[in-house]
Amino acid sequence: MPRKAKEGIYERNDSPCWWASFTDSEGRRVRRSTGVPVGAAGRQEAEAILAKWKLEVHQQRMWGKEADEVRQRHTFDEVMLAYLRGHKTRTPERRRLSTIKPLYPVFHGRYMDTITDHDVKQYMRMRALDVSPGTINKEVGVFSAACNFCRDELGWQIGNPAARKKMKEPEGRVRWLSHEEAGSLIDAARQRERAPWLADFIQLCLYTGMRRGEATSITWKRVDLSRRLILLEAENTKSARRRTVPLHPIAVEALHSRRRWCDQHCPDTEWVFCNKKGEMIKDMKKSFAAAKRDAGISDFRQHDQRHTLASWMVMSGTELMKVRDMLGHSSVKLTERYAHLHPDALREAVDNLVPARNSHASTGMTIQHIEGEAGRPRYH
Repeated sequence: MPRKAKEGIYERNDSPCWWASFTDSEGRRVRRSTGVPVGAAGRQEAEAILAKWKLEVHQQRMWGKEADEVRQRHTFDEVMLAYLRGHKTRTPERRRLSTIKPLYPVFHGRYMDTITDHDVKQYMRMRALDVSPGTINKEVGVFSAACNFCRDELGWQIGNPAARKKMKEPEGRVRWLSHEEAGSLIDAARQRERAPWLADFIQLCLYTGMRRGEATSITWKRVDLSRRLILLEAENTKSARRRTVPLHPIAVEALHSRRRWCDQHCPDTEWVFCNKKGEMIKDMKKSFAAAKRDAGISDFRQHDQRHTLASWMVMSGTELMKVRDMLGHSSVKLTERYAHLHPDALREAVDNLVPARNSHASTGMTIQHIEGEAGRPRYH
């Protein structure tokens, strides 16, 4: 709640920025976010912004300038900068900047009240010539999120021209390996002497469905080999929810292999996937690509190991709800992309249909293909 106090800079419990309180030219109390994060370093900047606003009020009183002339207007650049500064997210800063970068050539330097829905739609049409709908949705989605953040958290009086702008995306990619291909990939990985962790990494991902970042961030204290479980903390999962991953015997074998290697080279390390210095390994792109090449596998990414487990589970008849829980999907809708891999489930459902108890069913109606003059089936 805003503090009912005299003029000046103050903090609010529901905002990450300094707020200012002052009186406008008509004697009304105005409380507005400065957009400057709370902290000793930012207080001076916030006070300078308040002084600017007071000067504008003075000009309006002395020379009768209209309110529209002195009201605060925000540019696209200010909105994006405030969002990057104040909005906390688990997305790496580098990735956030790469998503925002394409927006700047079009909207840089423009006041928000001059950017219209048509401008955003035109941007989307222009980008559609070069990138996928998913990429466009991410870019426009960040623009929309920034507008909402500045309006709801900072109190800026701006519209949101990017709201509810979304292109239809194609069905998600499903690329998976057969068990024979998976075995070839693991065998090829074992030949990579400069990457002794690679085969274990592939085995673990193929038989747990963990994302690359989830697997590489595992620490030994989160591994329970006696119960065949791995506990993933919220900060390590995409959904920001804690998840327990059951271990297939082949995944257990990979972890035992890792433990033996670590005991030999870096017994004090906390990381499951580490180098000889005990440091966490984050990037396996080159060694993974080399193993794929040696195994004769193409068009297969590290994330497709996750698709592989899901495909194997669905094809073996596992319910989609259980596949969802194994993968840690936030909704079964995300898991439905694999449903087509088990057509027998629909066939079994149709075969098990019980005839309805009505007049039609009781007559024992059948279809006999009796060749008539027109060659059409006759019903009786």
